[in-house]
Amino acid sequence: MNEQFAKVPLQWVGPVKITGPEVDVETELPLATYEAPVFATVNRGARVATVSGGIKAVVVDDRMTRSVLFEAPDAIVAFQCLETIKAHFPTLGKTVESTSRFAKLLDIHSQIAGNLLFLRLEYTTGDASGHNMVTQASEAVMNHILELCPELKYESLSGNYCSDKKATAANGILGRGKYVVAELTIPEKVVRKYLKSAPEKIVQLNIRKNLIGTMLAGGVRSANAHYANMLLAFYIATGQDAANIIEGSQGTTHTEVRGGDLWFSVSIPNLIVGTVGNGKGLPFVEEVMTKLGCRENREPGANARRLALICAATVLCGELSLMAALTNPGELMNAHRRLERDGLNPNNRGLEDEIQ
Repeated sequence: MNEQFAKVPLQWVGPVKITGPEVDVETELPLATYEAPVFATVNRGARVATVSGGIKAVVVDDRMTRSVLFEAPDAIVAFQCLETIKAHFPTLGKTVESTSRFAKLLDIHSQIAGNLLFLRLEYTTGDASGHNMVTQASEAVMNHILELCPELKYESLSGNYCSDKKATAANGILGRGKYVVAELTIPEKVVRKYLKSAPEKIVQLNIRKNLIGTMLAGGVRSANAHYANMLLAFYIATGQDAANIIEGSQGTTHTEVRGGDLWFSVSIPNLIVGTVGNGKGLPFVEEVMTKLGCRENREPGANARRLALICAATVLCGELSLMAALTNPGELMNAHRRLERDGLNPNNRGLEDEIQ
């Protein structure tokens, strides 16, 4: 079978300045997508962010999950086995560590539905996104539990309580991957001059569109305009499992007017990225990782957290630019016509030159 590759346009936009406890860098942002306006909208947001002093970003939490499912004779036995499992948490942790140098068991959440016992196992995974690592560890944990509780029967190595590549309340509340918050304060004059909007208009739209609109649509732990666009482009450019944009796009855009200026933030509790593992050995991915500074000799997990911070900043840039555009009638559609139909330079150099 001949190996073939789908070619997706990849461009670097920005740069943008990002600071925080684990990062202090001015970097361009890699994006791979067929949707040309994404290049332009992230580029505009990055330039506005940099001229405003840069984005602050922090990793609030870091864990990867896999849920396992057992069958018990009845709910009472399921509960009794759960108590046994909780009592043996330290030994289960040692079982996990025997499967990997980087996997560590952080916590176990549980649900009993009738005679079914669901366990949501949470792990550290170093610089890997950790899909295979946590699956292997969970298989070992399952085998150990079946020895501890012979009344239980194996049902599935994945019980959907993870929840992998699904938009669920559990992921939004408990987190899956890196929980990252990025924020930026934009002076009022910058909002008016370069975003052609006003802080009050963007804050109002965020409430009415992202919060009320999403609520009316029945959104699950999500209130944003288009995180998925930036996540997909960034994931493909950096060799991630692109299907994880499903839970990754569960996030909240929060805005305020502060002293007349615009404070703008994105909170992403399920950002699943890694700097090692499947897909990372491709030449273009190696080049991207090196340029982003994610191939340095750091403590386990630090390169992946750096990548997550840069990813969150990318999301903020695209979200800010679109929200500003939507406050102006006709701007969004006109931009799509120019960039997609006329084939204009998606890097929006006119804005870049004006801001500099």
